[in-house]
Amino acid sequence: MVNHVAIFDTTLRDGEQSPGISLNMQEKLEIARQLESLGVDAMEAGFPISSKGDFEGVKAIARQIRKPVITALARAVKKDIDRAWEALREAARPRIHTFIATSDLHMKYKLRMEPKEVLERAVEMVAYAKSLCPQVEFSPEDGSRTRPEFLYQVLEQVIRAGADVLNIPDTVGYSTPDEFGALIRGIQRNVKGIDNVVLSVHCHNDLGLAVANSLAAVENGARQVECTINGLGERAGNAALEELVMALRTRKDYYHFQTNIVTEQIYRTSSLISSLTGVHVQPNKAIVGANAFAHESGIHQHGLMINRETYEIMTPESIGLKKSQMVLGKHSGRHAFEERLKELGFDHLSEKEANEAFQKFKDLADKKKYVMDSDIEALISTELIQIPEALQLEYFHISSGNSLIATSTVRISREGRTVEEAACGDGPIDAIFHAVERATGMEITLKDYRIRAITSGKDALGEGTVKVEKDGKVYVGRGISTDIIEASAKAYINAINKMLYDISENANGVNEAVEAI
Repeated sequence: MVNHVAIFDTTLRDGEQSPGISLNMQEKLEIARQLESLGVDAMEAGFPISSKGDFEGVKAIARQIRKPVITALARAVKKDIDRAWEALREAARPRIHTFIATSDLHMKYKLRMEPKEVLERAVEMVAYAKSLCPQVEFSPEDGSRTRPEFLYQVLEQVIRAGADVLNIPDTVGYSTPDEFGALIRGIQRNVKGIDNVVLSVHCHNDLGLAVANSLAAVENGARQVECTINGLGERAGNAALEELVMALRTRKDYYHFQTNIVTEQIYRTSSLISSLTGVHVQPNKAIVGANAFAHESGIHQHGLMINRETYEIMTPESIGLKKSQMVLGKHSGRHAFEERLKELGFDHLSEKEANEAFQKFKDLADKKKYVMDSDIEALISTELIQIPEALQLEYFHISSGNSLIATSTVRISREGRTVEEAACGDGPIDAIFHAVERATGMEITLKDYRIRAITSGKDALGEGTVKVEKDGKVYVGRGISTDIIEASAKAYINAINKMLYDISENANGVNEAVEAI
């Protein structure tokens, strides 16, 4: 008998809490659409009380994404729950996810509450959430370090109060597979009413055990797993969705579980998240890393030529990697381009967006002999998923050499006004960044800068990624071009545009510092 395991994706909530990640509304919606295509059962769209931007993001996703359950996080506080429901009320399948810490350590030093008070608060707030929303999920924060007897008591009481899903977090990634499996087994045996709810787990990766702990939980009765794409999340991250899903699929002979995930969408989803967050996947990352299906050893190559199963336990095609790619060029027509967009999963583009994509494809094809799938994916994710461009790069010039001081001149337009500035720097990239700063008149801090080739060859499309900081908030900018200096300049201006957009959007909103699971 094959049992179903629900996949709860929290990339948009816990994943976005990774240091240096900040997504705007358009980017969140694009990720949500892709998660829907991936087939997740539920997605945590955000933490509405935390900021105006998070609230609006959850509200937009709830309105537009119809298939998965849409969840919003809320502390066990009435104002949090009210705000979550306000954001969720238009969802086809809404769920409020509320939490409170239950370990002695957290209750004493963080909450400064007695166990009896925590129990009463949990029951009261689950009942209140249930009065608003048809589905309620409850999490005892730091559950893996909570005294089992108290944990059982809390879970039993919130079931009576109306909880539909009980989620057990290994909040700081402290547990081991044997311990965590035993914890889930103990809950199954000792909590009255557990058969009437879904038992879920949320594991962090501080000791590199998040996926192993999640699988141990599934073996012992958990039927929902909370995870993120590429394992994103606070500190060392969360259980990686792609690793969990492919472990269950590849070893179905052992686990006997299945998910609703369309595994052929995994690689595209991973690439999209990597591009939009600016957090690139390490080459040796399981499932989606660049080397995951690469074989250099002569012995391995020989074995693969005879039978791929000698050194591959899954196929590249199973996660959406194709052996052959349709190569497009400047003579390719609109029909061929649109067909390729559909094959790559971009069938949701509007007619206006498709027209813009085709024009950008033609512009790129004039610079490159061949346009590959990865080029097209980069064009869509970088050029079309954009906020309004207050600043636009019209022109740049670089003078640099090993015996010269690098200088740059840029011309930037803003609201019909053109500004031209020049600056020097330690190399061409530094010079052009300084020139942009002078032209915009903004003082910002560059936190990170990276450049990478999206495809191979001397005409490869380069992707620049920058992270800038202003008033304690980090913004990620991306730019692509066959010229790496132009890609870098575009990325820098894109980050500044996001900053200006965020300032205008949140002019009347006040961010509230909150803690999460």
